[in-house]
Amino acid sequence: MIKKIAAIHDLSGLGRCSLSVILPCMSVMGLQVCPVPTAILSAHTGGFGEVEMRDLTDYIDPALAHYKRLGTKFDCVYSGFLASKEQVDHCLGFIKAYPDALKVVDPVMADNGKPYRTCGEELRRRMKDLAAAADIITPNVTEAAMLLGEDPSYIPRSRSDVKSMLARLSALGPGTVVITSVYTGDESYNAGFDAAHNMYWRVPFARVNAGYPGTGDVFAAVLTGSLLKGDSLPIAMNRASAFLELAIKTTYSYGSDTREGIMFERCLGFLWEEKDFLGYEAL
Repeated sequence: MIKKIAAIHDLSGLGRCSLSVILPCMSVMGLQVCPVPTAILSAHTGGFGEVEMRDLTDYIDPALAHYKRLGTKFDCVYSGFLASKEQVDHCLGFIKAYPDALKVVDPVMADNGKPYRTCGEELRRRMKDLAAAADIITPNVTEAAMLLGEDPSYIPRSRSDVKSMLARLSALGPGTVVITSVYTGDESYNAGFDAAHNMYWRVPFARVNAGYPGTGDVFAAVLTGSLLKGDSLPIAMNRASAFLELAIKTTYSYGSDTREGIMFERCLGFLWEEKDFLGYEAL
């Protein structure tokens, strides 16, 4: 049977991010994505001026009620960008309704040392409650610091600092933690911790001189899809990292407008072919 994911994320028109990248990436991996939109935006908020946004807080609970009436079963509940603090409780409602599902939280709050302007203080505080209910969380370094109550601009300086962050985040509740876009010295990597086996992992990647929106969404989607298909944590991290690096390098080679995100469409065959690149190692 094809596994079914309740994807609780926003849908942005311009700019490749959130549901517009999650749907194709997970679908090509042979998974069924059932979107539960938290908001609809004309474009993502990273450079397109004043976007049009519709908050769908009042939609999520009725959607869940409908799925429960239908007897719908989800193999995974996967949340991302939330438009209001009330949506945290709605996500927790999905998690409670499907206790056997894999619970993945991408705590979309901030990047580059600063909170997003759409993520207020109360929502940032409540995101910690949602992370505590998850099996897996996938923060970037800024979000990891915020979940730990540290200054958002905190930057880990060594591998031991990263391992400390991973362990402390896992102590909040999730058994698996992956921190994306870690830069310590000359090293660039994604870092993970599997509490069940007390194993720390790192997957190095090559950087380019450009930043693109939506990369965290792509990474978390491929990571989640890989885990749902039975891969171990390091293999899932490796697959997500390798696909993202390929898509970023492809995009960079064309010199396209960075606001438009990565040209992942040209690289989806990588996920279809299920190639393995053994680029992971113990942290």
